[in-house]
Amino acid sequence: MAFRTTTAALALALATALPAAADNSLPDIGTAGVSAMSIEREARFGQAFSRFARANQPVVDDPVLNEYVTGLGLKLLSQADSVRFPFRFLLIRDDSINASAFLGGVVQLHTGLFLNAANESELASVMAHEITHVTQRHIARYLESQSRSTPLTIAGLVGSVALAVVNPQAGMAALQTTLGLKMQSAINYTRDNEFEADRLGLRLLYNAGFDPNAMATFFQKLAEQYQFASTPPQMLLTHPLPASRIAEARSRAAEYPVRQYAPDLDFQFAKARIMVRFQQSGTTELHNYFARAAGSGGDWQPDAARYGQALALLAINRNEEAEPVLADLAGRHGSNTFVLDALTDLDNARKRHDAAIARLQQAAQRQPDNQVVMINLADSLLQAGRHQEAAELLDGYLRRHPENPLAWELIAQAYRPLSDESAFRQAQAEVAALKGRYEVAVDQMELAANLSQDAMQRARLGARLEQLRQQQKDWDALRN
Repeated sequence: MAFRTTTAALALALATALPAAADNSLPDIGTAGVSAMSIEREARFGQAFSRFARANQPVVDDPVLNEYVTGLGLKLLSQADSVRFPFRFLLIRDDSINASAFLGGVVQLHTGLFLNAANESELASVMAHEITHVTQRHIARYLESQSRSTPLTIAGLVGSVALAVVNPQAGMAALQTTLGLKMQSAINYTRDNEFEADRLGLRLLYNAGFDPNAMATFFQKLAEQYQFASTPPQMLLTHPLPASRIAEARSRAAEYPVRQYAPDLDFQFAKARIMVRFQQSGTTELHNYFARAAGSGGDWQPDAARYGQALALLAINRNEEAEPVLADLAGRHGSNTFVLDALTDLDNARKRHDAAIARLQQAAQRQPDNQVVMINLADSLLQAGRHQEAAELLDGYLRRHPENPLAWELIAQAYRPLSDESAFRQAQAEVAALKGRYEVAVDQMELAANLSQDAMQRARLGARLEQLRQQQKDWDALRN
């Protein structure tokens, strides 16, 4: 136990960096720091890491959950200071309780957080903490400090930290070997930066409209649940939780005015969706569980429990039973993307593709750039055999959102029967690049350029090929 806790402190030191400043503003890092890790360079490493994560972890590519998590993150970011680059929020399929942050605005959340959080404010408190690690540049500052005292390059240091984020056990040995940190120094870095992330994260939480008490509540829940556990959850190993952190979070929350908070139905929709579709210890009895919850008046809001019941019925192919449940939900929440997605699944399962397409086309008029609507509409068009329409829809969407791997996978499916080999190869290249498979991406993009019959298109694909080669260099810096 003692060894595990000590190495965990080292891991978090590398995820949270230097001691906190006395006030809420960032100090001037100075010329040397800027040359070591500029904002532009940090953003590039963040983009590369998002691919590194996809290549090494079970990233959830669910448009409904991704939209929810991103929306929650953006709500918090709207109240944050020093947001220097776009953030990426990755949902990792893992029942353990954990979250982490990396350079360039990358925040990872395990699905286990949903399973253990009682409400949206508790989940948001974890996200606010991680966002603060990024906005305060804890990792960048640590790397800048280390780059002045080690012969290793920044890229080599970043690679070690990236490995620790996606694979803590393998990463610990690499970090200790690469950096040779003294344990007490690592523990001090951890303590200082964790308290700063709590302090600023709690203010962010309140300003974004969430309950500031949720941070202490979630801390207390973890501390009590795992007080005597021989193997604490990863979050407690990488985010040490002494009693002083809980007490301080509770004390600071008491300084904020009392508010009334609206029910968080979408959070419960998301939690139910994860339980049915992504919980690693799932059960075929979930529909019975949610049916009981819908009428019990307990922790579940009735409509969220009905949604979970409907998803469970769809999962075990009891579509006829799911239909009246979803019809009832649609009467109250027809424009909600969680419900809209489930209705589409039901219609397509029952071969009612035209009905699904008509509903989604109406939704697209209200929400023309919503990823849930666009992805569901494209998928329904493909299932109906309307490949050209799906390709045109996705082409427009991907011009605005080129980093959506699911959209690229769908457009590849659309191009294949249309015999557009160049476009198919380009889509395959983009899917591979987003998953960190750059050798495949470069090969496929070269094929796409060579197969194109249009001179301007060949030039565009050639330019994209050079971008992929540069991304491959960043990727190699992380991987090696």
